[in-house]
Amino acid sequence: MFRRREPVPFAFIAEADKFRSNVTPPPKERPTAGQIAGRTLVGLTVVAGLVGALLFGMPALSPDTSPAQTQHSEAADR
Repeated sequence: MFRRREPVPFAFIAEADKFRSNVTPPPKERPTAGQIAGRTLVGLTVVAGLVGALLFGMPALSPDTSPAQTQHSEAADR
């Protein structure tokens, strides 16, 4: 095996962990009371929708315990 004589073209990537930037990110803005209230209301609305769908959907998912009743019209009786 022979070794390559030319330098690696991406040598700066190997040195990236030694580099320290002097640029600091801007401080994060704290959410206002209105934003917190809005996010809370949206979250509660989503949870209430899921709970409501579960409550209304449970009767449809439960097995029928009563025997099947056939419907007949009054016209068929006469």
